[in-house]
Amino acid sequence: MTVAILALQGAFVEHAAMLDRLGADHFEIRQLRDLERPFDGLILPGGESTVMGKLLRDLGLFEPLREQIQAGLPVFGTCAGLILLAKTVEGGVPCFATLDISVKRNAYGRQLGSFYTEETCQDIGKIPMTFIRAPYIEAVSGDAQALATVEGKIVAARQNKQLVTAFHPELNQDLSVHQYFLNMIRA
Repeated sequence: MTVAILALQGAFVEHAAMLDRLGADHFEIRQLRDLERPFDGLILPGGESTVMGKLLRDLGLFEPLREQIQAGLPVFGTCAGLILLAKTVEGGVPCFATLDISVKRNAYGRQLGSFYTEETCQDIGKIPMTFIRAPYIEAVSGDAQALATVEGKIVAARQNKQLVTAFHPELNQDLSVHQYFLNMIRA
């Protein structure tokens, strides 16, 4: 099993470190020719969703990745990655629009609004959650289901082979969210 990590901008190195700890093969996607390598899952990291969306289009990565996600490629989006997958984005423009969720960008404010908590995530258990200028999910619809909430706000969701978190599991030592994603790929 090999996981591709979108490495245009954002926290891709931290995701690679988590996959290394789990013994999972991975590589970075930086340009169109990187898509020639076979991969079984995709991570869309945190960062700046507007910049990532623009780079995806400028580099010709948008359409081929969108087609693969629509065809059932397992994908895990954290923070900005969540925004890239959402069908509705308050304060922004949808990118891949493959996940039946409505998202509020920068819902927790500026960098000073960043925080850490521990909450329960369905099918995983209690996990650490680090939020940095994070979005939250305002609503899920269709086959999408909420997996975790913090103070009444949805912060993790799943729809079929798409998993998203508003927080950054790659910034903590706990491997359970990444292991959950690898299990999704294997299923």
